[in-house]
Amino acid sequence: MVKAYVALTKPRIIELLLVTTVPAMFLAAGGLPPWQLIAWTMLGGMFAAGSANTFNCVLDADIDEIMRRTRRRPVPRHQVSTRNALAFGVVLGVLATLVLGFGANWLSAILALVANAFYVFVYTMWLKRRTSQNIVWGGIAGCFPPLIGWTAVTGSIAWPPFILFAVVFLWTPPHTWALAFRYKEDYAAADVPMLPVVRTAPQVAAQIFWYTLATVVVSLLLWRVTPTGWLYPAVAAVSGAVFLWEAVQLWRRANAGLDGAQLKAMKLFHYSNTYLAILFLAVAIDPLIT
Repeated sequence: MVKAYVALTKPRIIELLLVTTVPAMFLAAGGLPPWQLIAWTMLGGMFAAGSANTFNCVLDADIDEIMRRTRRRPVPRHQVSTRNALAFGVVLGVLATLVLGFGANWLSAILALVANAFYVFVYTMWLKRRTSQNIVWGGIAGCFPPLIGWTAVTGSIAWPPFILFAVVFLWTPPHTWALAFRYKEDYAAADVPMLPVVRTAPQVAAQIFWYTLATVVVSLLLWRVTPTGWLYPAVAAVSGAVFLWEAVQLWRRANAGLDGAQLKAMKLFHYSNTYLAILFLAVAIDPLIT
């Protein structure tokens, strides 16, 4: 039973969000923030993301039941009732607000609430089933962690976390569309208009390339906006070059008429995770050695 409730929160997505939260705290502090503040912010962030993901599981239960990738989630398998899942989501949301409000500050708590509301009401309930640009604009919800991490330390907003916000915003479409290539038939069966469902492979691959290029360019802007040493720009340039190479190769394979497993879209998907982790690790380490 406990395992089912944990699964509702989508722990792997929470890990990804925390990867973009804590480094922003190091950048804001210009070094190591107080460990208690890191702990409270991580705990509040876990609760906030878990709440949003739980509501998503409830609202998307009909889709999850159709798709192979998601049909084993707790709600489609009736391991957790809709009523209990909703109550669990509310409890996590309240806990997130209280933990961030008292453990960090109320600006961070409000930002977390806004991110959750956007993910549930704008992305899940409105965009996801209506437009092929669903993940572009719906992905905004996943861009808030750098803002939350920064404000937890400073209590205010500045340009550096907005640069990191933009990096995650631009990174989300190539990351998600690469995965959607793999599960295109599932999305089509569930009547979810992900871009690979409604556009040709070369068209999607082209969009992935341009978003990847924009991601790398914007990532380098952080070097100009906030003082960094040599580590961050070096890591951003090298990891970004690899990301671009993978996007070019995907575009080349798509133009060659390959599809399905031959397209090797999951290779780019997996590297996109590595790219984001490496980039934000550099964000965290750079202030410690500068």
